[in-house]
Amino acid sequence: MEAAGSSTRDELAFAGLGTLAALVAAGDVSARELVELSLRRIDAAQPVLNAFRCVRDEAALREAAEADRARAAGTRLPLLGVPVAIKDDMDLEGEATPFGCEGAFALRAADGEVARRLRAAGAVIVGKTTTPELGQWPFTEGPAFGATRNPWAPAHTPGGSSGGSAAAVAAGLVPAAVGSDGAGSVRIPAAWTHLVGVKPQRGRISTLPDPDPFYGLTCIGPLARSVEDAALLLDVLAGGAAGERHAPPQPQEPYVLAARRDPGRLRIALSLRIPFSAAPARLDAAVRGRVLWIAGLLAELGHDVEIADPAYGLIGASFIPRAMGGLGRWADERVEQPERLDPRTRHAIAVGRRLRPLLGIARALERPLQRQVGRIFRDFDVVLAPTTAQPPPRIGAIDGLGGWETDKLMVAACPYTWPWNVLGWPAVNVPAGLTDGGLPIGAQLLGPGGAEPRLLALAAQLQAVEGWTELQPPLGALTGTLRVVA
Repeated sequence: MEAAGSSTRDELAFAGLGTLAALVAAGDVSARELVELSLRRIDAAQPVLNAFRCVRDEAALREAAEADRARAAGTRLPLLGVPVAIKDDMDLEGEATPFGCEGAFALRAADGEVARRLRAAGAVIVGKTTTPELGQWPFTEGPAFGATRNPWAPAHTPGGSSGGSAAAVAAGLVPAAVGSDGAGSVRIPAAWTHLVGVKPQRGRISTLPDPDPFYGLTCIGPLARSVEDAALLLDVLAGGAAGERHAPPQPQEPYVLAARRDPGRLRIALSLRIPFSAAPARLDAAVRGRVLWIAGLLAELGHDVEIADPAYGLIGASFIPRAMGGLGRWADERVEQPERLDPRTRHAIAVGRRLRPLLGIARALERPLQRQVGRIFRDFDVVLAPTTAQPPPRIGAIDGLGGWETDKLMVAACPYTWPWNVLGWPAVNVPAGLTDGGLPIGAQLLGPGGAEPRLLALAAQLQAVEGWTELQPPLGALTGTLRVVA
């Protein structure tokens, strides 16, 4: 591997999760070679992209050697020896879980369910990726670690709150990563880094040791460059465990197979209307144009596309108490030095505590909201909507702002994703192209409960036409001296 040229290494870095797993299984490349490559690329990119909160250099190399010995002994696992990353709100034995915060945090004594399933599949977790404080912003920045930058345009954010995971995959540091999505935190950074991001059905992937993070808003989901890789990672992670609060019905077949199927002729609702928001938001012309482009492609593929909007109503009445209350619960249970949190975070936590008496009502609203919004699926199979209202903002856009000013900027950029967290239904971000300035844009495919197979099949059909996996960001090669271009 050391003797290979830079072009060969770059090709391997962007080969994809499934391809790398197959290469290891066939003995064409070793787990150690893949993990060494990943660690070298992380080391080269970290000074600029800053995608990782911690990197497990020695442990990852040790686990890679164990994977190679297991393969030689005949062990076959779906991700044996392949490097991956997880977001820093997930427990990993021997590492802290600061969730973007400053201060002292105890090392976790055991893996969370996500890490356990990845290890059971043979994957090597090379590190934990950056996230803003308690995942509350779609911008991955904070005093605990600085700013995470976008491989497509380092002066811009990769989004958040799973921004570190998205930046790591987009730059070819790992072939896939895991994020969490409580208001769009997988889909938003996927949109802004040209990735596939899946927010599955609530309960599809275990969130243990927390059985109900952010009072049911937060789901775990994969980030990958291709639909097939996202589906493979979803297959590895999916399934219940003892102590789960949410247990959706199991799919009839693996998601990888569903992604390979023709979705058939679908009825697709194109929805550009912004759901209820407490601050002004407007759909950027470039984003609108790219989402309309996707709608046109779907029509050319034979689908029936019509303009129609879900009846969201006052869905924020269910979202706000749960989102704010979730901040307070995490801080109470996990943050040992709350005085070191950002003043905006402390204010949001205080508001959440005042809203706690409304949590029961907020949860009770979910079922009637599902019926209300779900009426659109009487006439349509899928809803197509923008993932964000704007392209990725510049780094530092929220610096020095107060809480309300930060919220207004956040809502203006990202008003489209959060209703599906209230409903608990699946959604998939697909790359929708680039602005004239080279900034990635995404569109989301939305479905009712259990619609992951349909959404993945439709996303794969779009990928076959668009070929978005062939595009790499300017920082993908990681050659020369990396620098931020203002």
